[in-house]
Amino acid sequence: MPNSSFIFNSSVELHSKLQERSLTCVDLLDAVYAQVDAKEPQVKAYVSLLRETAYERARSLDLRFDAGEELPVLAGIPIAIKDNICLKGSRTTCSSKMLEHFVSPYDATVINRLNAQGMIPVGKTNLDEFAMGSSTENSAFFTTANPWDLARVPGGSSGGSAAAVAAGEAIVALGSDTGGSIRQPAAFCGLVGMKPSYGRVSRYGLVAFASSLDQIGPFARTVEDVAHLLNVLCGFDPLESTSSKQSVPDFTKSLGRDVKGLKIGIPKEMMGEFVHPDIREATVKALDLLKAQGADWEEISFDMFDYAVSTYYILAPAEASANLSRFDGVRYTHRCDEAKSLKEMYTRSRGEGFGPEVQRRIILGTYVLSSGYYDAYYLKAQKVRTLIKNGFEKLFQTYDVIVTPTTPTTAFKPGEHSENPLAMYLADIATIPANMGGLPAMSIPVGFSNGMPIGLQIMGKAFDEETVLRVGHAYQQLTDFHRQVPGGMQ
Repeated sequence: MPNSSFIFNSSVELHSKLQERSLTCVDLLDAVYAQVDAKEPQVKAYVSLLRETAYERARSLDLRFDAGEELPVLAGIPIAIKDNICLKGSRTTCSSKMLEHFVSPYDATVINRLNAQGMIPVGKTNLDEFAMGSSTENSAFFTTANPWDLARVPGGSSGGSAAAVAAGEAIVALGSDTGGSIRQPAAFCGLVGMKPSYGRVSRYGLVAFASSLDQIGPFARTVEDVAHLLNVLCGFDPLESTSSKQSVPDFTKSLGRDVKGLKIGIPKEMMGEFVHPDIREATVKALDLLKAQGADWEEISFDMFDYAVSTYYILAPAEASANLSRFDGVRYTHRCDEAKSLKEMYTRSRGEGFGPEVQRRIILGTYVLSSGYYDAYYLKAQKVRTLIKNGFEKLFQTYDVIVTPTTPTTAFKPGEHSENPLAMYLADIATIPANMGGLPAMSIPVGFSNGMPIGLQIMGKAFDEETVLRVGHAYQQLTDFHRQVPGGMQ
């Protein structure tokens, strides 16, 4: 597309162009939607687009820029929104037939905060149904493609958001992360993806999957953009009961600091034979690069990683079973035709509205919460979760950050794990522990294997996003992996 390579710039770079008026908000939006029109038939990142409201906002912001007003750094930046985050007047489908025609009557807190900064939502992105999956294959509508190789998945569950940014169909995006649903697609699509500490970002307006694990977070090309987005997204919300009152720093101030003296631990359990050799090699290279800048890293043992996946797949389905019980066909959800009884209406509506993976998790969650199994499974899993959290706290007494590969492999092909749910679940083996501990964790691009991006995960202690960002930003000053663009998207 002629003269529109700026769609692959960072928000910070675009802000300079907008402020100096070498680029207008409408110009930027024109370029993004032109990319959507050109690439969306192959990528399929979006469930719905918001052109009319987007252009209204762009024109309004241009008037303010033209008047010489100093606007926030994210003003005028097109952003993609995962379609499990409520945006007033637009469909919020969760990529499910159950909510296919639901129009949100209100904005999520994060949407209000983005609106206050003058950001421009481009559209709502595809996901694994109700955020349950690691590939977007579980979407009721279609599977999103990975812009680096259209024959591969973008990851999940926030696959649409990751693909939109990687393809230049948005500058940045929002996703949600329950067990790796931001970090894993960020790794697969060559982006930075951040899961903040639990409680940092309000969940008000996020359709719940597992309420004690869910967090909203950003996708971007640079750690610097992520820091600016976190400045907007984070903060106490009286509308959300688990929202933290912890003070929110200016995350951008941690970016200029070097990594001298930082101690990095890398669990040997996450560097075994199940991790692709290219990914292990890229991980060690990234750590050695940080070591050359004054950080120190060493291999550690944390056997709690071995229990995280099995614990997660007891707790998360249990919470999903409870949260999804509200979708019963009575009010705003899918309702079956001509049911002869209330029971038939419930069972047929839920059977038709929920896809196989959602049904599997509801059944599993209902089972572990049922009489006779609650103590054996759910209660025991809660105790293991506490052990995982305590184990992290002990590690962070010695180490500033814990680093792992984000994923054991690069992006796989659709259908590769479809018949083996366990193999799909194990794709999140490195990302799930951070959700269990409520910790901040970020994936950054650190290389390629056979042309597909590799991600490195950086985890910090609770509410210490600053150190995570500091390490990621220091790495990006020394490399250009985050500057690479999928060949077919230019």
